[in-house]
Amino acid sequence: MSNALKKCHAIIEAGEMREYQLNGPMHMQMGIWSEDVAVSYLRQKGYIILERDWHSKHRDIDIIAQHGNMIVFVEVKTRRNNTFVDPLMAINKEKVKNLRYAIFHYLHYRKVDNPWRFDAITVIGIKGQSTPEINHYEDISLR
Repeated sequence: MSNALKKCHAIIEAGEMREYQLNGPMHMQMGIWSEDVAVSYLRQKGYIILERDWHSKHRDIDIIAQHGNMIVFVEVKTRRNNTFVDPLMAINKEKVKNLRYAIFHYLHYRKVDNPWRFDAITVIGIKGQSTPEINHYEDISLR
């Protein structure tokens, strides 16, 4: 095992992953920041946050929330700007397949029988600079 891989395992086992991400590479910092922005946005809209960064093997769900009786699975996508591509375009066929697998695993694992839907939130901006642009896309098909 390489030294870098050993270091990653040690960070994860020590429970320091979020701290590492907050002080780590810029793309990790942007991801954490945008998920924090999305959570704040959802809470303002009356959603209850049930889970963050829920993992099923190598697949993950960024945010799992409840809105009324509905369980809402949320994928957060971030870009510094939308000059080149809409961040929503990053949810491709492979990502949809992985999300579908993770969602069904979550529903089974937590024995959830509530109605559910899949949403996406895009956050465009840079931490510490101007107010980010937030777009919430509700009830996206996972087909």
